[in-house]
Amino acid sequence: MSTTQHAMPPFHLAFPVHSLAAAREFYGDLLGCPEGRSSDAWVDFDFYGHQIVAHLAPEEAGHRTTSAVDGDAVPVRHFGVVLSIPQWEELADKLRAAGTRFIIEPHVRFKGEVGEQATMFFLDPSGNAVEIKAFADMTSLFAK
Repeated sequence: MSTTQHAMPPFHLAFPVHSLAAAREFYGDLLGCPEGRSSDAWVDFDFYGHQIVAHLAPEEAGHRTTSAVDGDAVPVRHFGVVLSIPQWEELADKLRAAGTRFIIEPHVRFKGEVGEQATMFFLDPSGNAVEIKAFADMTSLFAK
């Protein structure tokens, strides 16, 4: 067992990309995820304490289907992380400054309802959908 203690076990997610160099630039340089181990076929990133692995598989990359959520066409296949509101705002500003094209602009959904949350969606260079969200009250993460 690792000597690093987590309040919550970190998740592991492997996903396809068309280019490891583009993945390094996007996840490493833009999103600020430290790089871990790698080979000529994959690269690990520390995604806010979680392990994500970009695997070179161009034919599997991208998203194809959306689902309606609070008036937005949300990519069905997506992954992301839940940040604090200040972290979310800082990242939204950084992404805007970098000219990121959002598929769902940074905004608050479910306003005034249980589960009110800030959210934004964008695509990585391989077309994989990433959602970054935040809750003012983290106890509402799983609220019904």
